[in-house]
Amino acid sequence: MGFLKVDDTSGLGLFNVMVDAINSFGLNIDDIRGQGYDNGSNMKGKHQGVQKRLTDINPRALYMPCACHSLNLTLSDMATKTCGKAESFFCIVQRIYVLFASSTKRWNALLKHVPSLTVKSLSNTRWESRIKSVSAIRYQATEIRAVLSELRHDPETDAKDKSDAKTLFEAIGKFEFILGMVIWNDILFSVNKVSKKLQSPDMCIDSTLQQIQGMKQYFETYRNEGFSSSLIIAKGIASDMGVKASFPVKRCGTRKKQFDESDCQEEILDAEKAFEVEYFNVVVDMARSSLNHRFDKLMEFKDIFGFLMSSTALKSLDDTELEECCTKFAKKISVDGSSDVEVHDLISELKILKFTLPEGTLSAMEIFKHVRELDCYPNISIAYRILFTVPVTVASAERSFSKLKLLKNYLRSTMSQERLNGLATLCIEKKLLDEIDINSIINDFASRNVRRNCFR
Repeated sequence: MGFLKVDDTSGLGLFNVMVDAINSFGLNIDDIRGQGYDNGSNMKGKHQGVQKRLTDINPRALYMPCACHSLNLTLSDMATKTCGKAESFFCIVQRIYVLFASSTKRWNALLKHVPSLTVKSLSNTRWESRIKSVSAIRYQATEIRAVLSELRHDPETDAKDKSDAKTLFEAIGKFEFILGMVIWNDILFSVNKVSKKLQSPDMCIDSTLQQIQGMKQYFETYRNEGFSSSLIIAKGIASDMGVKASFPVKRCGTRKKQFDESDCQEEILDAEKAFEVEYFNVVVDMARSSLNHRFDKLMEFKDIFGFLMSSTALKSLDDTELEECCTKFAKKISVDGSSDVEVHDLISELKILKFTLPEGTLSAMEIFKHVRELDCYPNISIAYRILFTVPVTVASAERSFSKLKLLKNYLRSTMSQERLNGLATLCIEKKLLDEIDINSIINDFASRNVRRNCFR
Protein backbone atom coordinates (compact mmCIF):
# COMPACT_ATOMS: atom_id res chain seq x y z
CA MET A 1 0.00 0.00 0.00
CA GLY A 2 1.25 3.45 -0.83
CA PHE A 3 0.81 6.64 -2.82
CA LEU A 4 2.24 6.84 -6.33
CA LYS A 5 3.33 9.97 -8.16
CA VAL A 6 1.49 10.37 -11.46
CA ASP A 7 2.42 13.01 -14.03
CA ASP A 8 0.20 11.81 -16.87
CA THR A 9 -3.43 11.44 -15.76
CA SER A 10 -4.68 10.09 -19.08
CA GLY A 11 -5.92 6.52 -19.31
CA LEU A 12 -2.62 5.35 -20.81
CA GLY A 13 -0.51 7.19 -18.24
CA LEU A 14 -2.44 5.82 -15.26
CA PHE A 15 -2.44 2.33 -16.75
CA ASN A 16 1.36 2.34 -17.20
CA VAL A 17 1.89 3.48 -13.60
CA MET A 18 -0.46 0.76 -12.35
CA VAL A 19 1.27 -1.98 -14.37
CA ASP A 20 4.71 -0.86 -13.14
CA ALA A 21 3.46 -0.95 -9.53
CA ILE A 22 2.00 -4.44 -9.97
CA ASN A 23 5.26 -5.71 -11.46
CA SER A 24 7.32 -4.09 -8.70
CA PHE A 25 5.41 -6.16 -6.12
CA GLY A 26 6.10 -9.35 -8.07
CA LEU A 27 2.43 -9.89 -8.90
CA ASN A 28 1.09 -11.42 -12.10
CA ILE A 29 -1.37 -9.20 -13.97
CA ASP A 30 -3.11 -12.33 -15.32
CA ASP A 31 -4.20 -13.22 -11.78
CA ILE A 32 -6.44 -10.14 -11.46
CA ARG A 33 -10.12 -11.07 -11.25
CA GLY A 34 -11.73 -7.74 -10.39
CA GLN A 35 -11.10 -4.03 -10.88
CA GLY A 36 -13.02 -1.05 -9.58
CA TYR A 37 -12.61 2.70 -10.10
CA ASP A 38 -14.67 5.87 -10.00
CA ASN A 39 -16.63 7.10 -13.01
CA GLY A 40 -13.92 9.32 -14.45
CA SER A 41 -13.58 9.02 -18.20
CA ASN A 42 -9.86 8.20 -17.92
CA MET A 43 -10.74 5.25 -15.67
CA LYS A 44 -14.02 3.83 -17.01
CA GLY A 45 -13.60 4.83 -20.67
CA LYS A 46 -14.88 2.13 -23.04
CA HIS A 47 -12.11 2.70 -25.57
CA GLN A 48 -9.05 4.22 -23.86
CA GLY A 49 -9.84 4.03 -20.15
CA VAL A 50 -7.77 2.11 -17.63
CA GLN A 51 -10.40 -0.61 -17.28
CA LYS A 52 -10.49 -1.16 -21.07
CA ARG A 53 -6.70 -1.41 -21.34
CA LEU A 54 -6.52 -3.89 -18.46
CA THR A 55 -9.43 -5.93 -19.84
CA ASP A 56 -7.68 -6.18 -23.22
CA ILE A 57 -4.68 -7.78 -21.49
CA ASN A 58 -6.69 -9.86 -19.00
CA PRO A 59 -10.36 -10.38 -19.97
CA ARG A 60 -11.00 -12.04 -16.59
CA ALA A 61 -10.34 -8.75 -14.76
CA LEU A 62 -14.05 -7.96 -14.40
CA TYR A 63 -14.75 -4.23 -14.12
CA MET A 64 -17.25 -2.72 -11.69
CA PRO A 65 -17.75 1.07 -11.38
CA CYS A 66 -17.86 2.38 -7.81
CA ALA A 67 -21.45 2.08 -6.58
CA CYS A 68 -21.10 5.03 -4.17
CA HIS A 69 -19.79 7.29 -6.92
CA SER A 70 -22.53 6.18 -9.32
CA LEU A 71 -25.20 6.92 -6.72
CA ASN A 72 -23.62 10.32 -6.09
CA LEU A 73 -23.72 11.09 -9.81
CA THR A 74 -27.39 10.13 -9.86
CA LEU A 75 -28.07 13.00 -7.44
CA SER A 76 -25.94 15.29 -9.56
CA ASP A 77 -28.03 14.41 -12.61
CA MET A 78 -31.22 15.15 -10.70
CA ALA A 79 -30.05 18.58 -9.58
CA THR A 80 -28.21 19.81 -12.67
CA LYS A 81 -29.87 18.14 -15.66
CA THR A 82 -33.55 18.53 -14.91
CA CYS A 83 -34.84 22.09 -14.52
CA GLY A 84 -33.69 25.53 -13.50
CA LYS A 85 -35.74 25.51 -10.30
CA ALA A 86 -33.71 22.60 -8.93
CA GLU A 87 -30.43 24.43 -9.56
CA SER A 88 -31.72 27.71 -8.10
CA PHE A 89 -32.88 25.88 -4.95
CA PHE A 90 -29.34 24.82 -4.05
CA CYS A 91 -28.02 28.26 -4.97
CA ILE A 92 -30.35 29.78 -2.37
CA VAL A 93 -29.24 27.22 0.25
CA GLN A 94 -25.58 28.10 -0.38
CA ARG A 95 -26.28 31.85 -0.30
CA ILE A 96 -27.90 31.47 3.13
CA TYR A 97 -24.73 29.86 4.45
CA VAL A 98 -22.45 32.45 2.85
CA LEU A 99 -24.45 35.33 4.32
CA PHE A 100 -24.14 34.10 7.90
CA ALA A 101 -20.68 32.51 7.70
CA SER A 102 -19.00 35.65 6.31
CA SER A 103 -19.57 37.58 9.55
CA THR A 104 -19.17 36.51 13.18
CA LYS A 105 -21.83 39.02 14.20
CA ARG A 106 -24.39 37.56 11.81
CA TRP A 107 -23.35 34.03 12.85
CA ASN A 108 -23.96 34.85 16.51
CA ALA A 109 -27.34 36.31 15.61
CA LEU A 110 -28.14 33.05 13.85
CA LEU A 111 -27.10 30.96 16.88
CA LYS A 112 -29.49 32.92 19.12
CA HIS A 113 -32.42 31.75 17.01
CA VAL A 114 -31.04 28.38 15.84
CA PRO A 115 -29.42 26.56 18.77
CA SER A 116 -29.39 23.00 17.39
CA LEU A 117 -28.72 22.69 13.63
CA THR A 118 -26.54 25.38 12.06
CA VAL A 119 -26.49 26.08 8.33
CA LYS A 120 -23.73 24.31 6.42
CA SER A 121 -21.99 24.85 3.13
CA LEU A 122 -22.86 22.64 0.15
CA SER A 123 -20.32 20.02 -0.87
CA ASN A 124 -19.29 20.32 -4.52
CA THR A 125 -18.52 16.62 -4.90
CA ARG A 126 -20.42 14.59 -2.28
CA TRP A 127 -24.01 15.38 -3.22
CA GLU A 128 -25.58 13.03 -0.67
CA SER A 129 -23.90 15.00 2.14
CA ARG A 130 -26.00 18.02 1.17
CA ILE A 131 -28.70 16.55 3.41
CA LYS A 132 -26.99 18.37 6.30
CA SER A 133 -27.35 21.71 4.53
CA VAL A 134 -30.96 21.15 3.49
CA SER A 135 -32.19 19.64 6.77
CA ALA A 136 -30.83 22.60 8.76
CA ILE A 137 -33.19 24.87 6.79
CA ARG A 138 -36.00 22.33 6.45
CA TYR A 139 -36.51 21.98 10.22
CA GLN A 140 -35.67 25.60 11.14
CA ALA A 141 -37.07 27.62 8.27
CA THR A 142 -39.17 29.81 10.57
CA GLU A 143 -36.21 30.71 12.77
CA ILE A 144 -33.85 31.36 9.86
CA ARG A 145 -36.42 33.60 8.17
CA ALA A 146 -36.80 35.54 11.42
CA VAL A 147 -33.03 36.16 11.53
CA LEU A 148 -33.09 37.34 7.92
CA SER A 149 -35.91 39.72 8.77
CA GLU A 150 -33.82 41.21 11.60
CA LEU A 151 -30.80 41.63 9.33
CA ARG A 152 -32.69 43.45 6.62
CA HIS A 153 -33.99 46.00 9.17
CA ASP A 154 -30.76 46.26 11.19
CA PRO A 155 -29.30 49.78 10.73
CA GLU A 156 -25.76 48.49 11.39
CA THR A 157 -25.92 46.06 8.48
CA ASP A 158 -24.36 47.42 5.30
CA ALA A 159 -26.42 47.91 2.15
CA LYS A 160 -25.15 44.84 0.30
CA ASP A 161 -25.89 42.47 3.18
CA LYS A 162 -29.29 44.09 3.69
CA SER A 163 -30.08 43.46 0.05
CA ASP A 164 -28.95 39.83 0.32
CA ALA A 165 -30.98 39.31 3.50
CA LYS A 166 -34.07 40.82 1.88
CA THR A 167 -33.68 38.65 -1.23
CA LEU A 168 -33.23 35.46 0.82
CA PHE A 169 -36.10 36.43 3.13
CA GLU A 170 -38.41 36.66 0.13
CA ALA A 171 -36.99 33.48 -1.46
CA ILE A 172 -37.59 31.38 1.67
CA GLY A 173 -41.09 32.78 1.93
CA LYS A 174 -42.08 31.44 -1.47
CA PHE A 175 -44.21 28.30 -1.32
CA GLU A 176 -42.31 26.83 -4.29
CA PHE A 177 -39.09 26.95 -2.27
CA ILE A 178 -40.76 25.41 0.81
CA LEU A 179 -42.20 22.53 -1.21
CA GLY A 180 -38.91 21.98 -3.03
CA MET A 181 -37.13 21.97 0.32
CA VAL A 182 -39.39 19.17 1.62
CA ILE A 183 -38.94 17.15 -1.59
CA TRP A 184 -35.16 17.44 -1.63
CA ASN A 185 -34.92 16.64 2.07
CA ASP A 186 -36.77 13.35 1.49
CA ILE A 187 -34.65 12.46 -1.54
CA LEU A 188 -31.29 13.36 0.02
CA PHE A 189 -32.12 11.57 3.27
CA SER A 190 -32.95 8.28 1.53
CA VAL A 191 -29.95 8.43 -0.82
CA ASN A 192 -27.60 9.35 2.03
CA LYS A 193 -28.68 6.29 4.04
CA VAL A 194 -28.02 3.96 1.10
CA SER A 195 -24.71 5.67 0.35
CA LYS A 196 -23.51 5.16 3.93
CA LYS A 197 -24.45 1.49 3.68
CA LEU A 198 -22.56 1.08 0.41
CA GLN A 199 -19.40 2.51 1.99
CA SER A 200 -19.18 -0.43 4.37
CA PRO A 201 -15.82 -2.29 3.98
CA ASP A 202 -17.56 -5.69 3.84
CA MET A 203 -20.09 -4.67 1.15
CA CYS A 204 -20.39 -7.27 -1.63
CA ILE A 205 -22.38 -7.58 -4.85
CA ASP A 206 -25.48 -9.26 -3.40
CA SER A 207 -25.87 -6.61 -0.68
CA THR A 208 -25.27 -3.83 -3.21
CA LEU A 209 -27.97 -5.25 -5.47
CA GLN A 210 -30.44 -5.24 -2.59
CA GLN A 211 -29.64 -1.61 -1.77
CA ILE A 212 -29.95 -0.40 -5.37
CA GLN A 213 -33.15 -2.38 -5.97
CA GLY A 214 -34.57 -0.82 -2.80
CA MET A 215 -33.55 2.62 -4.08
CA LYS A 216 -35.37 1.99 -7.37
CA GLN A 217 -38.49 0.82 -5.56
CA TYR A 218 -38.36 3.90 -3.31
CA PHE A 219 -38.42 6.26 -6.29
CA GLU A 220 -41.19 4.23 -7.93
CA THR A 221 -43.33 4.70 -4.83
CA TYR A 222 -42.23 8.31 -4.32
CA ARG A 223 -43.23 9.10 -7.91
CA ASN A 224 -46.83 8.11 -7.14
CA GLU A 225 -47.22 9.23 -3.53
CA GLY A 226 -44.40 11.65 -2.77
CA PHE A 227 -45.85 14.85 -4.15
CA SER A 228 -49.13 14.70 -2.23
CA SER A 229 -47.41 13.90 1.07
CA SER A 230 -44.78 16.59 0.52
CA LEU A 231 -47.51 19.10 -0.30
CA ILE A 232 -49.23 18.46 3.03
CA ILE A 233 -45.96 18.88 4.96
CA ALA A 234 -45.07 22.05 3.02
CA LYS A 235 -48.46 23.60 3.79
CA GLY A 236 -47.86 22.96 7.49
CA ILE A 237 -44.45 24.66 7.34
CA ALA A 238 -45.92 27.57 5.39
CA SER A 239 -48.61 27.98 8.03
CA ASP A 240 -45.98 28.12 10.80
CA MET A 241 -44.04 30.73 8.82
CA GLY A 242 -47.12 32.81 8.09
CA VAL A 243 -46.71 32.30 4.37
CA LYS A 244 -49.57 31.81 1.94
CA ALA A 245 -49.52 28.23 0.64
CA SER A 246 -50.11 28.99 -3.00
CA PHE A 247 -48.15 28.96 -6.23
CA PRO A 248 -47.62 32.04 -8.35
CA VAL A 249 -50.08 32.13 -11.22
CA LYS A 250 -48.74 33.32 -14.52
CA ARG A 251 -50.87 35.44 -16.79
CA CYS A 252 -52.03 33.35 -19.74
CA GLY A 253 -51.79 35.09 -23.08
CA THR A 254 -54.38 34.66 -25.78
CA ARG A 255 -53.87 34.44 -29.49
CA LYS A 256 -56.08 34.94 -32.49
CA LYS A 257 -57.35 31.67 -33.94
CA GLN A 258 -57.20 30.90 -37.62
CA PHE A 259 -60.39 30.27 -39.57
CA ASP A 260 -59.81 26.50 -39.75
CA GLU A 261 -59.12 26.00 -36.00
CA SER A 262 -61.70 24.70 -33.58
CA ASP A 263 -63.07 26.80 -30.77
CA CYS A 264 -62.26 24.25 -28.04
CA GLN A 265 -60.42 25.57 -25.00
CA GLU A 266 -56.72 24.68 -24.83
CA GLU A 267 -55.79 22.68 -21.77
CA ILE A 268 -53.95 24.83 -19.27
CA LEU A 269 -52.31 23.27 -16.25
CA ASP A 270 -52.93 25.07 -13.03
CA ALA A 271 -49.92 26.24 -11.04
CA GLU A 272 -49.87 23.30 -8.63
CA LYS A 273 -50.14 20.72 -11.39
CA ALA A 274 -47.52 22.55 -13.41
CA PHE A 275 -45.09 22.38 -10.47
CA GLU A 276 -45.71 18.65 -10.13
CA VAL A 277 -45.25 17.95 -13.83
CA GLU A 278 -42.39 20.35 -14.58
CA TYR A 279 -40.42 19.98 -11.34
CA PHE A 280 -41.29 16.98 -9.19
CA ASN A 281 -41.92 14.45 -11.96
CA VAL A 282 -38.88 15.58 -13.94
CA VAL A 283 -36.55 15.21 -10.95
CA VAL A 284 -37.88 11.79 -9.90
CA ASP A 285 -37.93 10.48 -13.48
CA MET A 286 -34.32 11.56 -13.87
CA ALA A 287 -33.47 9.59 -10.72
CA ARG A 288 -35.11 6.45 -12.09
CA SER A 289 -33.45 6.84 -15.48
CA SER A 290 -30.02 7.58 -14.01
CA LEU A 291 -30.18 4.60 -11.64
CA ASN A 292 -30.92 2.26 -14.53
CA HIS A 293 -28.16 3.78 -16.67
CA ARG A 294 -25.40 4.08 -14.09
CA PHE A 295 -25.93 0.64 -12.56
CA ASP A 296 -26.17 -1.32 -15.80
CA LYS A 297 -22.84 -3.02 -15.00
CA LEU A 298 -24.26 -4.18 -11.69
CA MET A 299 -27.16 -5.77 -13.54
CA GLU A 300 -24.67 -7.55 -15.83
CA PHE A 301 -22.96 -9.01 -12.77
CA LYS A 302 -26.34 -10.11 -11.47
CA ASP A 303 -26.88 -11.99 -14.72
CA ILE A 304 -23.52 -13.76 -14.31
CA PHE A 305 -23.38 -14.37 -10.54
CA GLY A 306 -27.08 -14.23 -9.69
CA PHE A 307 -27.46 -17.97 -9.07
CA LEU A 308 -24.74 -17.80 -6.38
CA MET A 309 -26.09 -14.84 -4.42
CA SER A 310 -28.53 -16.66 -2.13
CA SER A 311 -29.65 -20.15 -1.24
CA THR A 312 -33.14 -19.27 -2.45
CA ALA A 313 -31.87 -18.44 -5.94
CA LEU A 314 -29.72 -21.56 -6.05
CA LYS A 315 -32.47 -23.94 -4.91
CA SER A 316 -35.01 -22.46 -7.32
CA LEU A 317 -33.04 -23.64 -10.37
CA ASP A 318 -33.73 -26.99 -12.02
CA ASP A 319 -30.86 -29.00 -13.53
CA THR A 320 -31.18 -27.43 -16.98
CA GLU A 321 -31.21 -23.87 -15.65
CA LEU A 322 -28.29 -24.66 -13.33
CA GLU A 323 -26.21 -25.96 -16.22
CA GLU A 324 -26.97 -22.82 -18.25
CA CYS A 325 -25.93 -20.54 -15.38
CA CYS A 326 -22.71 -22.47 -14.73
CA THR A 327 -21.81 -22.50 -18.42
CA LYS A 328 -22.34 -18.74 -18.68
CA PHE A 329 -20.23 -18.18 -15.56
CA ALA A 330 -17.40 -20.44 -16.76
CA LYS A 331 -17.39 -18.75 -20.17
CA LYS A 332 -16.98 -15.34 -18.56
CA ILE A 333 -13.87 -16.38 -16.64
CA SER A 334 -12.31 -18.44 -19.43
CA VAL A 335 -9.52 -17.25 -21.73
CA ASP A 336 -8.00 -19.30 -24.55
CA GLY A 337 -9.47 -22.53 -23.23
CA SER A 338 -8.17 -21.91 -19.69
CA SER A 339 -10.76 -21.52 -16.92
CA ASP A 340 -10.60 -20.98 -13.18
CA VAL A 341 -13.22 -23.70 -12.63
CA GLU A 342 -14.06 -27.01 -14.27
CA VAL A 343 -17.59 -26.39 -15.44
CA HIS A 344 -18.81 -29.99 -15.25
CA ASP A 345 -17.43 -30.43 -11.72
CA LEU A 346 -19.00 -27.10 -10.73
CA ILE A 347 -22.41 -28.28 -11.95
CA SER A 348 -22.10 -31.56 -10.06
CA GLU A 349 -20.96 -29.85 -6.86
CA LEU A 350 -23.84 -27.36 -6.95
CA LYS A 351 -26.38 -30.13 -7.52
CA ILE A 352 -25.18 -31.78 -4.33
CA LEU A 353 -24.84 -28.51 -2.40
CA LYS A 354 -28.49 -27.60 -3.06
CA PHE A 355 -29.64 -30.50 -0.90
CA THR A 356 -27.01 -30.11 1.84
CA LEU A 357 -27.49 -26.42 2.61
CA PRO A 358 -29.08 -25.61 5.98
CA GLU A 359 -32.74 -24.60 6.09
CA GLY A 360 -33.64 -20.95 5.67
CA THR A 361 -32.37 -18.23 3.38
CA LEU A 362 -28.59 -17.90 3.31
CA SER A 363 -26.65 -15.01 1.81
CA ALA A 364 -23.68 -15.51 -0.49
CA MET A 365 -21.21 -15.00 2.36
CA GLU A 366 -23.02 -17.51 4.56
CA ILE A 367 -22.98 -20.09 1.76
CA PHE A 368 -19.26 -19.47 1.25
CA LYS A 369 -18.54 -19.99 4.97
CA HIS A 370 -20.56 -23.21 4.88
CA VAL A 371 -18.58 -24.43 1.84
CA ARG A 372 -15.26 -23.61 3.52
CA GLU A 373 -16.22 -25.55 6.62
CA LEU A 374 -17.11 -28.60 4.55
CA ASP A 375 -13.91 -28.28 2.48
CA CYS A 376 -15.11 -30.64 -0.26
CA TYR A 377 -16.39 -28.26 -2.98
CA PRO A 378 -13.25 -26.74 -4.58
CA ASN A 379 -14.94 -25.31 -7.68
CA ILE A 380 -17.75 -23.72 -5.67
CA SER A 381 -15.17 -22.18 -3.34
CA ILE A 382 -13.32 -20.67 -6.32
CA ALA A 383 -16.55 -19.32 -7.79
CA TYR A 384 -17.48 -17.54 -4.56
CA ARG A 385 -13.97 -16.16 -4.12
CA ILE A 386 -14.21 -14.59 -7.58
CA LEU A 387 -17.62 -13.18 -6.64
CA PHE A 388 -16.23 -11.52 -3.50
CA THR A 389 -13.07 -10.33 -5.27
CA VAL A 390 -14.97 -7.97 -7.58
CA PRO A 391 -15.00 -4.57 -5.80
CA VAL A 392 -18.37 -2.81 -5.69
CA THR A 393 -17.04 0.41 -4.14
CA VAL A 394 -13.72 2.22 -3.78
CA ALA A 395 -14.82 4.18 -0.70
CA SER A 396 -12.16 2.57 1.51
CA ALA A 397 -9.41 3.58 -0.92
CA GLU A 398 -10.85 7.10 -1.24
CA ARG A 399 -10.63 7.55 2.54
CA SER A 400 -6.85 7.21 2.30
CA PHE A 401 -6.72 10.59 0.55
CA SER A 402 -8.28 12.26 3.58
CA LYS A 403 -5.44 10.80 5.66
CA LEU A 404 -2.96 12.07 3.09
CA LYS A 405 -4.15 15.65 3.65
CA LEU A 406 -3.55 15.26 7.40
CA LEU A 407 -0.05 13.85 6.94
CA LYS A 408 1.33 15.83 4.03
CA ASN A 409 0.94 19.41 5.29
CA TYR A 410 3.21 22.43 5.09
CA LEU A 411 5.10 21.31 8.23
CA ARG A 412 6.04 18.03 6.54
CA SER A 413 6.67 19.35 3.04
CA THR A 414 10.08 17.63 2.77
CA MET A 415 8.85 14.19 3.81
CA SER A 416 10.24 11.30 1.76
CA GLN A 417 7.93 9.02 -0.20
CA GLU A 418 8.87 5.99 1.92
CA ARG A 419 8.08 7.75 5.18
CA LEU A 420 4.81 9.13 3.78
CA ASN A 421 3.68 5.63 2.76
CA GLY A 422 4.65 4.24 6.16
CA LEU A 423 2.80 6.90 8.15
CA ALA A 424 -0.22 6.63 5.85
CA THR A 425 -0.36 2.87 6.38
CA LEU A 426 -0.27 3.36 10.16
CA CYS A 427 -3.14 5.88 10.00
CA ILE A 428 -5.28 3.94 7.56
CA GLU A 429 -4.86 0.61 9.36
CA LYS A 430 -5.24 2.06 12.85
CA LYS A 431 -7.40 -0.83 14.05
CA LEU A 432 -4.63 -3.30 13.27
CA LEU A 433 -2.07 -0.95 14.82
CA ASP A 434 -3.99 -0.84 18.11
CA GLU A 435 -3.85 -4.65 18.33
CA ILE A 436 -0.05 -4.76 18.05
CA ASP A 437 1.96 -5.12 21.24
CA ILE A 438 4.37 -2.16 21.10
CA ASN A 439 6.50 -3.44 24.01
CA SER A 440 7.39 -6.64 22.18
CA ILE A 441 8.49 -4.61 19.14
CA ILE A 442 10.65 -2.35 21.32
CA ASN A 443 12.25 -5.33 23.06
CA ASP A 444 12.94 -7.03 19.74
CA PHE A 445 14.49 -3.85 18.34
CA ALA A 446 16.62 -3.37 21.45
CA SER A 447 17.86 -6.95 21.43
CA ARG A 448 19.03 -6.67 17.84
CA ASN A 449 20.98 -3.47 18.47
CA VAL A 450 22.51 -4.28 21.86
CA ARG A 451 26.23 -3.68 22.10
CA ARG A 452 28.23 -6.88 22.13
CA ASN A 453 31.54 -5.42 23.36
CA CYS A 454 31.98 -5.41 27.08
CA PHE A 455 34.09 -2.53 28.47
CA ARG A 456 36.08 -3.03 31.66
